[in-house]
Amino acid sequence: MRNQTTSLFLLLLLLFVFTNLNSPTFARNFLPKGSSLNVKDPSNTDNLLISPDKTFTCGFLNTGTTNAYYFSIWFTNSKQKTFVWTSNRDNPVNGRGSRLTLRKNGVMVLTDIDGSIVWQTNTTGSNVERAELLNTGNLVLRDQIGNILWQSFDFPTHTLLPNQIFGKTQKLVSGIGPDMIGTGYFSFFFDTDNVLRMMYDGPEISSVYWPNIGFTVYQNGRTNYNSSRIAVFDDLGTFSSSDQLQFSASDVGIGIKRRLTMDYDGNFRVYSLNESSGLWNITWQAVSKLCDVHGLCGRNGICVNTPKPMCSCPPLYEPIDSSDSSKGCKPKFKRSCSDSRFVELPHVDYYGYDLNFSLGASFEVCKELCVGDCRCQAFSYRVTGQGLCFTKSALFNGFRSDEFPGSLYIRLPSSTQTTLKPVISVNVSRIDCSRGKVLAFPNKYDITSLRFRWVYLYSFFIVIGALEVLILLAGWWFLFRKHGFTASMEGGYQVLSNQFRSYSYKELKKATGNFKEEVGKGGFGAVYKGTLVDDRVVAVKKLGDVVQGEEEFWAEVSTIGKINHMNLARMWGFCSERKHRLLVYEYVPKGSLDKHLFSSTTFLGWKERFKIALGTAKGLAYLHHECLEWVIHCDVKPENILIDENYEAKISDFGLAKLYQRGNHGSSEMTRIRGTKGYMAPEWAMNLPITAKVDVYSYGVVILELVKGIRLSSWVVEDHGDVALEEIPEFVRFVRLAKRKMQNGEDSWVEDLVDPRLEGNFSWNQATMMIEVGLLCVEEDRNKRPTMESVVQALSECCADEN
Repeated sequence: MRNQTTSLFLLLLLLFVFTNLNSPTFARNFLPKGSSLNVKDPSNTDNLLISPDKTFTCGFLNTGTTNAYYFSIWFTNSKQKTFVWTSNRDNPVNGRGSRLTLRKNGVMVLTDIDGSIVWQTNTTGSNVERAELLNTGNLVLRDQIGNILWQSFDFPTHTLLPNQIFGKTQKLVSGIGPDMIGTGYFSFFFDTDNVLRMMYDGPEISSVYWPNIGFTVYQNGRTNYNSSRIAVFDDLGTFSSSDQLQFSASDVGIGIKRRLTMDYDGNFRVYSLNESSGLWNITWQAVSKLCDVHGLCGRNGICVNTPKPMCSCPPLYEPIDSSDSSKGCKPKFKRSCSDSRFVELPHVDYYGYDLNFSLGASFEVCKELCVGDCRCQAFSYRVTGQGLCFTKSALFNGFRSDEFPGSLYIRLPSSTQTTLKPVISVNVSRIDCSRGKVLAFPNKYDITSLRFRWVYLYSFFIVIGALEVLILLAGWWFLFRKHGFTASMEGGYQVLSNQFRSYSYKELKKATGNFKEEVGKGGFGAVYKGTLVDDRVVAVKKLGDVVQGEEEFWAEVSTIGKINHMNLARMWGFCSERKHRLLVYEYVPKGSLDKHLFSSTTFLGWKERFKIALGTAKGLAYLHHECLEWVIHCDVKPENILIDENYEAKISDFGLAKLYQRGNHGSSEMTRIRGTKGYMAPEWAMNLPITAKVDVYSYGVVILELVKGIRLSSWVVEDHGDVALEEIPEFVRFVRLAKRKMQNGEDSWVEDLVDPRLEGNFSWNQATMMIEVGLLCVEEDRNKRPTMESVVQALSECCADEN
């Protein structure tokens, strides 16, 4: 009897197992090599991968009523099937015959109904055995022993999930609209200066708008010191980045399903899932006032921060599309330069596209600047203790805020007699940032989609559960042991942790072959090329008698070693033994700027010149405003500007002259340090206190030399105590000529000043900006010279306009 009972129990158990294994409700989280997922019945679990904990589902997703499908990963229990990743966001496939196949050659391929390849992984010829969806939401391809050969986490769409590493090669790009998968206009990324930013990149303009564009990197609580460019959003709801950006969800803690998404409206938000309702709650957002986001209201549009942001048109403008406020506004009049008047719009401004900027200008002077320039469409005037005037060539990124201490004066034809209201209250259409109706991708096919059917399996067998646990543990081990950080990320952290080190004189003598290959020579000593024992190629500078005493040397080295910026030559270490004082720098292969700019055998194109001008400005701005100690270079010249293989400028010899502490204004001791004739600011000769404006002057000479392509400065260094500056005929002639041509408004004034070797192949806007900036920088009155920070902003905006 007992045997019969046992046999019956085993039979029923096997029948139950067999029934569940062959049931369409049986969920799997992996796809073996040679298998496919079919779009024909996308809700069938045979065509789905579901993570072991049921948090995520992978398969074909349809976002509307069209026949367009996307191979995606989404939250299983979210009410709207919120997707977190997709392979083909701008190229949907047909809902009748498309499929996802893991081919025997190791490649995962998405094919459309006609067999054409829409998307595939870069794993050809690999030992891929299966695709697997993990509890983290990461879709991975593994080999036989569990190594991850490809993962969706490396190719984010618009969402970052907990424990997903975000690096310098990755970008989060918004969708084009609510519940739309196609690529939108807003992005979150690491900029070239190692800082996380958000940018609007629309059909007409590109503009960075976060973090606060009115502040420096330092003022925004960030740093561009760390070049590793890495960030992570952990499962507690906390985000941490190498640029010191940190924030946490308001419901910080474990056990909550979250996502960090670049939204279609340009805001970056943390969402937490309410699992009982399937709805999402916003638990953090980057931008508190949505009108700070650029591009929301299109050309000429004005964003108004009401409880829900509104788009408005200026007087005598009307919406381009009354159903879509983001497309902007168009004038209802024909523009005229000779017949115009101005209408005030209080507390309104447009960001960017400034034709010129005047500080301390009266209202009438500002108005005349706009009247005299046919390109001017409006001017912004602010009275904040001193008049600030901006004339505008185009009207983008408009906003109205009671906190803005100024007005915009828009240019209209005098013939228009329409009564204009000072308060913007016409042509308003709402920006709906809440969840609206589902907007589908344009209909590529002609039949409606099939409904998804969801069936959940709540009972698991002990044996199957145990196997899953083992697989997860193995996957976890391989993921974080071998794939947690890339080699470049590890290198970045290694640099930060090691900082710089002390070398013996014997080590450096061996590395340089007894100082055999001299690659440069300056006022502070000769530079030799060498190779360290770890195969790093370095430049070793042997300092002369400039550094006096052990204590002063250590003070300088300890500060220079902390400075790190992509436009500054990196110092790897130092040597201090008896009379030997040496510094070890990264080796910059193309050498110094003078060898390229003034040589008859090499030639710099315009693109490279502008890149060098901008990079040099960024490096000096970092020294003056952002690094740990306020450093004045005191010897900015082409010989001290190195160029790497990508024509990125790297300033050398910074910090060797004298360290200038923040708050110590005007130390007379600085007057004993000499720059190079021709690049020295007039205050050197006048025995005035030395400030960062001496570097601004030197930079002005360099940027004008980049434009003209010849040595404008004197290259005679006299060895005597009298430092009275002699006139530099070529430099003086060029400055006078440039000012005269600008004032006369000659049509060809820019072409006459630019290096003729370029044969006209240069950007007129960039050349104009470089000349104007250069002339401002070499003003004799240092109070009239701009800061390097404002120079960077001017050149960066000019660069963005060109792109």
